[in-house]
Parts: sequence; C-alpha cells; structure tokens
Amino acid sequence: MENLRNIWKPELYRIQMEAPKPKRLLCENVEDRPEFYGREYHGVMSHKEATALLENEPNGAFLIRKGSQSNDFYTLTLKFDDKIHHYKLYYDGSHCVGPKRYETIYDLVADGLVTCHMELKAHHIFEMINSRASYPESPYVTLNKRKLNTLSKMHQCSNNTSPIITKTENLVLTEVDSMKKPPFDLTPSIEDNPLVMKYSKSHSFKVHTFKGLNWCELCANFLWGFTAQGVKCEDCGFIAHSKCSERVPNHCVPDLKKLRGVFGIDLTTLLNAHSSTLPFVVKKCVNEIENRGMDSEGIYRVSGFADEIEALKLAFDRDGEAADLSVYSNINVVAGTLKLYLRLLPVPLVTYEVHPKLVQAIQMKTQAQQITALRECLDSLPPAHFNCLQYMVQHLHRVSQLADVNKMSAHNLSTVFAPTLVATPPAITDLAFEIRALQALIEHCPQIYYGNK
Repeated sequence: MENLRNIWKPELYRIQMEAPKPKRLLCENVEDRPEFYGREYHGVMSHKEATALLENEPNGAFLIRKGSQSNDFYTLTLKFDDKIHHYKLYYDGSHCVGPKRYETIYDLVADGLVTCHMELKAHHIFEMINSRASYPESPYVTLNKRKLNTLSKMHQCSNNTSPIITKTENLVLTEVDSMKKPPFDLTPSIEDNPLVMKYSKSHSFKVHTFKGLNWCELCANFLWGFTAQGVKCEDCGFIAHSKCSERVPNHCVPDLKKLRGVFGIDLTTLLNAHSSTLPFVVKKCVNEIENRGMDSEGIYRVSGFADEIEALKLAFDRDGEAADLSVYSNINVVAGTLKLYLRLLPVPLVTYEVHPKLVQAIQMKTQAQQITALRECLDSLPPAHFNCLQYMVQHLHRVSQLADVNKMSAHNLSTVFAPTLVATPPAITDLAFEIRALQALIEHCPQIYYGNK
C-alpha cells in the first residue's frame, strides 16, 4: 500500500489557486455598448489611456475597449505580473480563444489569468511532465492493475468453451500463438497482463471540459484551467493532459470505465455523480467499525493484512454499495480500507486552501478562541469536504470515548489520521500543529459542530 500513499501530485492545483482573480474595471455611461460585453466596456480608448487606468489596480484587473472607432475588433486590456497586456478579442456567439470557448468575458479572463500564472510559475513542472511522465508508474496502472488482471481472467474464463482467437491490429493469433509475445511494442510492466497482450487498440481521445477537480491518469498532475483542460477517451474514460495523451500506449479496453470504481476520484466529483452527500465507502466502513470494532484495541492504529485490504478495495470498486464487509473477520481490514480511501483522495478532506487557516486556528491563545477559529476554518471547506469531515470527526469522537478499552485517545487518533485528512505541502514534515488541530476537532466535536457547551 505504500506505493499508493502519494499518488496524486497537488502542485499544479496549489499554483492554480494562487492565480490572480479577475477584477472588472467598470464604466457606466458608454454609447454603443456591445450586447456581449457588460460594464467592463469603456468605449473607444487608446492603449495609453487604458494603461493609465489599470496601473494602480491589482493584478487581474481588466477592461474592454476599442482602439479606434474604425476598428472592427475589440481589445482586452489586462494587468498581470504587474504589467499591462493587450489582447485582441473574438466573438462568434461565444467568446473564444483558439479551441476554448466561454459564455462570458469574465470566464475568459479567469481562465486566461490561470494560464498566464501557470506559464509563469509552473514551467518547471511542465518540463518535468514532458520529460518524465511514465505509463508503468502512472496512477491508472497503479490503481487499476488488479482490475485489469481480474477482467483478463474473466475474459479467459468466458473463452474456455471455444477455441481462442486473439486479434491484434494486423495479426490474428491462434490459441497456441497467443502465448507468445505479440509482434508489437508493449510497456514492460504490463506485458504479463493477458488482456493487454491480446488487444491493441488506440484510445479515442477528445478534448474535454471537466467538472470538478480532475488529475491526469498518466502523470498524476492536476488538469488545470476552467475549460478544455485535457482529453478523455470516449471508449474507456482514460483522462490525461493533451500532451500526456500522446505517450499513452495503445491498450484501450472499451467499457473499462465500468470497473473504474470509486478510489482515487475527487470527492465532489464522485458525490455529484452518485447524487449523494457522503461516499458509500466511508458510510459502510464506519457503520461496520461501530457495529463490531469500537472496543478493538488499537483500532485504526493496527494495520490489517494488505492483501485483504486490496481485496475489499476491489470489492468496493466492483460491487459498489453491495460490497459485503461481514466476510472480513479482522476489523482492522475494514479500518485500513477506510484510511486507504481517504488517503487516495486527490484533495484531502481538509483542503490545501484551508490548511493554513487550520494551523492558525490551533495557535490561538485560549480554548474558546481555538474553537471559534476552528468553526470559521471549517466553514471555508467545500460542502462535500465539510460533510465528510464532520462525519469522520463525529465517528472518531465516539471512538475516543472508549479509549479506556480500545487505547485510542483523541491524540492517538489524530496522530494516525492527520497525514490522511489534512492537506500539507510536501516541505512540511513536522505535523505537530495538524495533529493538535485534529485532536481539538475530535475532543471538542460537540462544541464545534453543534455549539454545545
């Protein structure tokens, strides 16, 4: 399980969150205002006049203008990196920049600011992605290797009643020949997968606008931007940056998306897809632990067997809510699977934006001030993260109340869960503040979530 610990890379996500936000510079009285622009339109204005208006504004400030009355185009004047930039605008029913299309000029500017910020601050990451992205070490292979093997066995079993004829791109192999290495290149780490050896099919990648947060399944980096962030295979659902998709091997397995499961999926995206307020993995594991594991000594601290945790993970991915947890007599397997699910979230429950607020809150001088600050901190979380964190903290509070039996005090639980629940930059190795903050959430759960005294 150790190789799954840091599968998703948050650097691009954090950099995107630091990008300047659009600020419209408004002009009320303008004649002949185009219907597709709002009060950000300033009429005919030279670039010098526009520069003078924006030079004392923050980065992200912008206005729309016409350079002269004879121009048949409009100009976006934008402040970024403390410099003034001018861009020609295009509108044909929607605002467009290359293949990207936007409903409003505000959306165009917001995405443009992210693009400029990324080019300025993340060029070293892009260079690394282009030179080092490795399919054998990708999240797709890491998270789906067992599923691929399972699908392969299912495929073999289904063919046991008839002669096996295996078709590749340009070659048909008989049952005997199919045991030999096919005459086309395969990634070494997946050559032992019979399904991949039998099929070679290129992906049907299409440019895609993703809702919620998504990560590239090849390089594990964030799909940054607000529109057309990357590509998605129409047949199997593989997600990647456009550049990364050029290096994905041709082993698309149609309908594999039905086996993609729930682990490693952004929380908000998953809950929207399932029309739910809490992930069923969390609910089922917590219910099972509360039914038969609350008095288990070292619950959440004692590790379950890795093979059984992997088997339960596969059961959740395969069977969904119908997964049967009762067959796992060792409750530490259920606890380990719950921790694995939370650890594989691309954005942990306490997000990167909220992390510094959490650290500040726990450093307040009095307990009352800490509780107030923690409440305000939690209010900053996205709804899906807020609800799931509340559910987990309430559960851990109940576990801690039986510490005399299970030996898991609020401090012990927070020590176990802080690296999993709290998003921390890689440079931070001492989690003392994070542990203290989570311990306070567990100990003062009634006051923080219910306002009890």
